[in-house]
Amino acid sequence: MLAHKVVHETHVAAEVIAGELQGNQVKKGLSPWTASGRAIANGREEGFTKLLLDDSPEAHGHGRILGGDTVGEIALAIEMGADAVDIGKTIHPHPTLGESIGMAAEVAHGSCTDLPPARK
Repeated sequence: MLAHKVVHETHVAAEVIAGELQGNQVKKGLSPWTASGRAIANGREEGFTKLLLDDSPEAHGHGRILGGDTVGEIALAIEMGADAVDIGKTIHPHPTLGESIGMAAEVAHGSCTDLPPARK
């Protein structure tokens, strides 16, 4: 059932081996599900959404999307060359887990204002 994912990952692995993705300095943006209305409503707020972004000097601080957890939007973002600002400025429906993608982008960009205080 996941043949499409395996084929894509094989292509990515081949590109890495061939050196096509060298030079990326990876930065991650994490959005805890404790900040997601949908996760809270589902009683499943123990997770998080992760984005991986290019933080190399060639990216000029824009954080081009390299990967992440929620496949549909992330695949489109990669294909379009979207960066953290593009994803962060995209209006995501509320309450959905999809909105945590935008929050993770805002965390990576440094503009997120919606995170709960860290638990002690």
